[in-house]
Amino acid sequence: MSDSFSRRRAHMIQLKARREGVETDVPRRHAAKAAFSKCPHCGAGVSKRELARTLYVCPQCGYHHPIGAYLRLSMLLDSKSFCELEERLAAPNTLGFPGYEEKLRAARKATGLTEGAVAARGKVDGSSAIFCVLDSRFLMGSMGAAVGEKVTRAVEYADRMGLPLVIFSASGGARMQEGILSLMQMAKTSAALGRFSSHGGFYLSVLTHPTTGGVTASFASLGDVTLAEPGALIGFAGPRVIKQTIGQRLPDGFQCAEYLEEHGFVDQIVSRDRMRQVISQLLRLHQRGGRGSG
Repeated sequence: MSDSFSRRRAHMIQLKARREGVETDVPRRHAAKAAFSKCPHCGAGVSKRELARTLYVCPQCGYHHPIGAYLRLSMLLDSKSFCELEERLAAPNTLGFPGYEEKLRAARKATGLTEGAVAARGKVDGSSAIFCVLDSRFLMGSMGAAVGEKVTRAVEYADRMGLPLVIFSASGGARMQEGILSLMQMAKTSAALGRFSSHGGFYLSVLTHPTTGGVTASFASLGDVTLAEPGALIGFAGPRVIKQTIGQRLPDGFQCAEYLEEHGFVDQIVSRDRMRQVISQLLRLHQRGGRGSG
C-alpha cells in the first residue's frame, strides 16, 4: 500500500470520526444548545469538549455514551493503519417492506454510513488485526443481510490472512424489515466463526451498550475472550418481556455487564480509557506462529 493511499485512508477516518464527535459544525443559532450534553444516567450537564476529552464517558458518574463506529476505530487504531473493507456493501429491500428504503436513506444521511457496521484492517500498537464495529446510530445497529454479510466477510478475511479478529457489538437485534433473511445471519456468522476457530484463529468479542437480540445469540457470544464496557446492557429479550414470560421478579441489574461478569458470561469489564491497552495486550499474547503477526 502506497504512502499516499495510506494518508488518504487515515484522513478519511479522521473526517468520519470528526462528524460523529464534538467538532461537528453546527449552525450558529444552535451553538449554545449544542455545546453541552446531558448525561442520560446521572443528568449532569457536561460540555461536549469535556466529553471528547474523556472519550465520551461522563466525568461525573462514568456512564459510557454510545459512540459511532468510525469514532471508536479512531480511538483504537494506530495512526495511518486504517483500511476499510467492504465500505459500500448494502442489501436491497428484498421483501418489499413498506417504507424500508426511506428509513435506510434517512439513516445513511444521518450517519454517513452505508450500513450498520464498519469493517477494517488496522493495527493496535503495531499488532495487525481485522476489526468490525456495529453502530447503534444506524437503525439501532440491527442485523440485516448486509450487516451479517459484512461480519461474515470480516471473519473470512481474518481467516485467509491469518489475523486475529475483534468485533465490537452494539445492537437492538434482528432487523424486522428483513424478516427471515435477518434471522439467517445468526447461523451464517456463527458458522463462519466456527471455521475460523477450527483453523486456530483468535476472536475477541467486545460487548457495548446495548448488545441484544440475535447479535447476542450469535457472534457476540462466541469470543475466545469476551470483554464489555461498564454498564452495558447485554441480553437476548428485554427485561420486561422476560418478567412477563416467567412471571417472576428478576435480580437487579441482571442484564448489565457487571452482573454477567460476576456469573462468568463476560471475562472482564474494561473502561473505554483502558480498552486500547487491553486489546493491545491480548493481541500480542495471542500472536503465535504465522497467525496474527502481519
